[in-house]
Amino acid sequence: MIPAPLTAPALAGIPHGFLGRTGGVSTGAYASLNTGIGSHDDPALVAENRRRAVEAVVPGARLVGLYQVHGADCVTVLEPFADGIRPQADALVTDRPGLALGILTADCAPVLFADPAAGVIGAAHAGWKGALAGVTDTTLLAMEALGARRDRIVAAIGPCIAQGSYEVDAAFRARFIADQAEADRFFADGAAGHAHFDLPGYVAHRLARGGVRTVAITGADTYADEARFFSYRRATHRGEGDAGRQISIIGLG
Repeated sequence: MIPAPLTAPALAGIPHGFLGRTGGVSTGAYASLNTGIGSHDDPALVAENRRRAVEAVVPGARLVGLYQVHGADCVTVLEPFADGIRPQADALVTDRPGLALGILTADCAPVLFADPAAGVIGAAHAGWKGALAGVTDTTLLAMEALGARRDRIVAAIGPCIAQGSYEVDAAFRARFIADQAEADRFFADGAAGHAHFDLPGYVAHRLARGGVRTVAITGADTYADEARFFSYRRATHRGEGDAGRQISIIGLG
C-alpha cells in the first residue's frame, strides 16, 4: 500500500500529492514505487506503480506525462495523450477534469500549481537547467491562457535535493549570477572552488518574481533521505548507474 503522499496546505481542495519510493512492486535498486518509464526497470512493474500512484491521488483519472528534457517548454493538455505518446517538454497545464498531470523527479524539483477559482492546474519539472531557463514562467503563461490569474495561482515545490546535499562548481554558480546578480544568494560557499546550491529556494524565487503570491516548499531532501526517495545524484556517487523516479501528481478530480 502506498503511504499517504506529501501534500501542501496551499493546494488544499485540489487533489495532489508528492509521492516517494515506497508502496510499489519494483525490486532491487528500484524498490519499490519506481514510476520512471525511462529506467531499466521492468515496464510492467512501472506501469503498475504508476497506476497505484494515480489511484492514491486522483482515483479514476487518466495519467498524462512527458518526455522530460530539462528545458522550459510547457504543453497544454486538453485530452489524454494517445498510448505511447509523451511530448518532449517539462511542464503541462490543463483545465479538464479527469486528467492527472504527472511529473517525474529524482533530485530535480517538482512544482504543482493551481488557480482553484479558474479551475486551472499545472505541473513542472524544475531541475537547475529548466529553472534557469524559466520553466515556471512558461507554466504561468500557459495557465493564464486557460483563464488563470497570477495573483490567484498558488504553487508548491515538492521533495528535491536540498542545499546541503547539492555541491556545484564555480562555473555552475557563474551561470546563475550572469543571468541575475541577486541569484548569488542561493549559493553557500563550500570547499575551494565549490558551493552548495539552494534549488528549492531559487525555484521559489522565480515563482515569486513571476507574480505568484503563495509558494510552499515541502523541505524534504531526496539525496539525504534514502528510505523515502530516489536520488539520481546519490546513485551516481555510488556508481549504481541508474535510479528510480518518484512521481508528483495533480488533478481536478
